[in-house]
Amino acid sequence: MEEGKQYEWHKIAESEADIGFSANGLAELEVVGKKVCIARYEQNLRACAHQCPHAGAKLHQGYLDPQGNIICPLHRYKFSLKNGLNISGEGYFLKTHPLEIREEGVFIGFVKNKGFSF
Repeated sequence: MEEGKQYEWHKIAESEADIGFSANGLAELEVVGKKVCIARYEQNLRACAHQCPHAGAKLHQGYLDPQGNIICPLHRYKFSLKNGLNISGEGYFLKTHPLEIREEGVFIGFVKNKGFSF
């Protein structure tokens, strides 16, 4: 989570098991009208925009590489789920969101901007 940013938190599931991951470790969810991609890699959950910033492919249809980066299913662009950096060199940036697992469930944070929740 980035320092100094304020987040609006939304519950996305009662538990990690309720998210409904595909065999590729990815799932697409809609949260307050916004689609997001949720990734499960090793024992960590990460969240990002549901579409590749290059050509709009649905990232939940891609895959995770051995280092836990998300790979776009269309052109194979590679993004870090930790910070959204395009590590295959094309210069794009993938929006990421913090996730927290709490006693009450799994929550995603959207940055608060001038009264907007995204």
